[in-house]
Amino acid sequence: MNESPANSVTLRFLAAPTDIGHSGSVDAGTVLEWVDKAAYAAAVGWAKSYCVTAYVGNIHFADPVNSGDMVEVEATVVHTGRSSMHVKTVVSSGDPRGGTPTMRSQCIVIFVAVGADGKPISVTPYEPATTRELAQANDALARIKVREEIVEAMKAQDYTDAGTAERVVLRFLAAPTDVNWGGKVHGGIVMKWIDEAAYVCATRYCGADTVAVFSGGIRFYRPLLIGHVVEVEARLVYTGNKGMHIAVHVSSGDPKDREMQLTTYCLTVMVTRDEAGNSVPVPPWIPVSHEDKRLHAHAKELLEIRGRAPGNRLPNHLLPTGA
Repeated sequence: MNESPANSVTLRFLAAPTDIGHSGSVDAGTVLEWVDKAAYAAAVGWAKSYCVTAYVGNIHFADPVNSGDMVEVEATVVHTGRSSMHVKTVVSSGDPRGGTPTMRSQCIVIFVAVGADGKPISVTPYEPATTRELAQANDALARIKVREEIVEAMKAQDYTDAGTAERVVLRFLAAPTDVNWGGKVHGGIVMKWIDEAAYVCATRYCGADTVAVFSGGIRFYRPLLIGHVVEVEARLVYTGNKGMHIAVHVSSGDPKDREMQLTTYCLTVMVTRDEAGNSVPVPPWIPVSHEDKRLHAHAKELLEIRGRAPGNRLPNHLLPTGA
C-alpha cells in the first residue's frame, strides 16, 4: 500500500477467482467494496480518527475487471468541509505481466470523521496547491449542489405496496464477518448487498442475466449493526434505451423489535449483454398505478438532475427510450 502523498492512498492487489460474480467478471458490488475500503483508508489517514461513509456519488462501471487482473484503487482527499472529506476514487486494472492499467470506474465518496461518542468532529482543512489539485477540488465543489438536489428528490418519494413493478426483498442477519473497523457493517458490504438485490430484480424482469453499469446517490443515513435484521428491497422504477433503473432501499433493526429503520438508499442501473458484451434493448416498462407513474417521473427527474452535473454526458443506458 502506497501512502504518498499524505492525502492519497493506493491499494494494489490481484483480482481473485473468488471475486468473480454472476456476470463472469467482478461484480459491481465487489468493486464498490474496494472503493469504500480505499476511500476509508484515505479519509482515516487524513482525519486521524474513525470515519463513516456518508455518500457515494455517481459511479459508472465502464469495463469489467477480470480474475487475475492487477487492480489499483486510488483514493485521494480532494475537498474537506468542517467534518467531511470528499475522496475521489479511481479503479484501474490490467495484465499483471505489464502494460498500462485501464481505468474501470471513478467516483466521489464522502466520509465524516467522528469521535469516540459517535458525533462528528472537525478535520484539518485540505488546501489544494497544484493546478491538478485545484481542478479536482473545484469539481467536487461544483457537484455539491447537484448532490443535494438528488438527495432531496430521493427523500421526497414513498414506496408502498401500491406499486405494480417488479420488486424483490432480501432478508438476512448482518453477520460478524460484515464488521468494519468501528464494529459496524462497513459501507462496502452494504453496497454489495444493493448490487445483489438489484441483480435479482432486474434479472427477474427481463428474464436474462444482468450487470450493473451505474450506481448513484448512495446515501447512508445511519449505521447498520452486526446482528440486526437486514431488508434490502429493490424495485424497478424506469426503463431507458437499454437500462433498467432499480431503486434500492436498505433497512435494518434489532431482531427483538419489529421496527425497521432506513439505513441506505440508492438507484442502480442494470443492463443485459449479448455474447460480444454489448448492451441490448430490454422490454419497456409501462407504469400502471399512480405510484408507478410517480416513481417513473421521479427516475426521469433524477436523470435531468444528473445531466446538469459538470461535464456529465449521460451514457446510452441512462437515456430515455427513443432518445
